[in-house]
Amino acid sequence: MRLPLPRVLAVPALAAALAVAAGCADVEGLHNEGDLGTARAPQTLWKDIRPAPPPAGQKPGTAAVVPGLDKVPGGSMRDANALEVLRADLTSSARQDGGTGLLVDPRAAQRLTLCDRTADGGPECPVRPGVLRDVTGNGKEELITALDLDGRLSELRVYTVRDDGVIARILSRRAVLEGVEVAAEHLAVREPTSNPEQVAVADYVWDPEAGIMNLSQFTLDACHTDGSDSCDPSTR
Repeated sequence: MRLPLPRVLAVPALAAALAVAAGCADVEGLHNEGDLGTARAPQTLWKDIRPAPPPAGQKPGTAAVVPGLDKVPGGSMRDANALEVLRADLTSSARQDGGTGLLVDPRAAQRLTLCDRTADGGPECPVRPGVLRDVTGNGKEELITALDLDGRLSELRVYTVRDDGVIARILSRRAVLEGVEVAAEHLAVREPTSNPEQVAVADYVWDPEAGIMNLSQFTLDACHTDGSDSCDPSTR
């Protein structure tokens, strides 16, 4: 015959259960962290409204052959006229988007009229000096340049020469260029944020399948607080 357990042995077990339920225990057990708040799922705003897809050929950031330019047999943008390439691309983009600003800022054409026909466009030309770097890893140089629109906003462009000698745009970006950096075939575009102590960094790398410079990561870097208005890369 099995005898019932003494009632006194049930008391410690009950006390332990109550302690766990109350969120407290000894130093080696559970601890009460206080009110951690209520977890809430993200709330979707305007979920019934969707933007219309862009018309065919009007997707900013996609690769595109620059029309009206001679082929470059050497395969390097060093053998092309940087200003003429940018002029042809921006003029074509403005014509393609009908002045909507989807592919290029509507002010770009007027800004280009400040450039003369010299190699660098003259002293009033708002086109930044072209920079030649191999960002595709094929051993040949691409062209990186930008048109400054209003002293703050710029149209950044990167061009390459395809195997058939045709010049193609592989990156277009309208941005406030806090800085542009090239390292190890990466192109980093630094832009200010609403927080004066941080700068946004968009890192682009070559995508051979898509034939463009694709966004690979987006990070925030810390800025100096000593009034120098400069930012250094932080741990990424």
